Amino acid sequence: MGWRAGVVAVGLAAAGAPLAAPASAQVPCRQGLVLALDVSASVDVSEYRLQSGGLAWALRDAEVRQAFLARPEAPVHLAVFEWSGARYQRLLVDWVAVTGGEVLDRVAASIEDNPLPPEQSTTGIGGAMLFAAALFASGPACDEQTLDISGDGQNNDWPRPEEARNDTRLAGVTINGLVIGADFPLEHALNPNRMGALTAYYRNRVIKGPSAFVETADNFRDFGSAMQRKLVRELSTVIVGEADLAAPVPLR
Repeated sequence: MGWRAGVVAVGLAAAGAPLAAPASAQVPCRQGLVLALDVSASVDVSEYRLQSGGLAWALRDAEVRQAFLARPEAPVHLAVFEWSGARYQRLLVDWVAVTGGEVLDRVAASIEDNPLPPEQSTTGIGGAMLFAAALFASGPACDEQTLDISGDGQNNDWPRPEEARNDTRLAGVTINGLVIGADFPLEHALNPNRMGALTAYYRNRVIKGPSAFVETADNFRDFGSAMQRKLVRELSTVIVGEADLAAPVPLR
């Protein structure tokens, strides 16, 4: 696929303004969660739809919803964007307070209906991190901040992720990864160690934070279930951590 220079979307999706919370919605924030989806050249139209549909399915999952809505007095705030090279990021869902299941329904429907992006080429994980850094800097003040980067390949653009993740705006932000394996059996046969190598790459150069982790999807058809597992884990980690801090230490 060819590179289309100068395609950058900061706050507007191709079909109009991204889904966002009303300006008057000023509520405490338990966790700011940014989901970043890979749309580089290695992701074809079918895989793009599997990824979008998988995320929408995960957001409708009962266990995911329970994790999102565990503390209604201090909801999770969510933003979603897609990324390719250093010069392409498109915001799909601007910051929205997840105050009920109907919010997740709207987010899921918006993602499913999202138009295809322009043709892309390079894989700019570092660029995605810097875009997320700007989102966090302009977003709500939250007790925790988490960036979720999904991808099926290593970075081949500027900046390198191990440099970008040290951006001061990402200080205190946990960065998790979702690694997507080869989509065809032939790819597995030709390179059986690809999944392990890509997972190691994410562990060494992408994720950040004491509780950071890498989830894996065997292929794009498995993306939804992998995203479901990851959302439950990262949302529940914050809830458990807060419960542990609040609980008194028993005397023996």
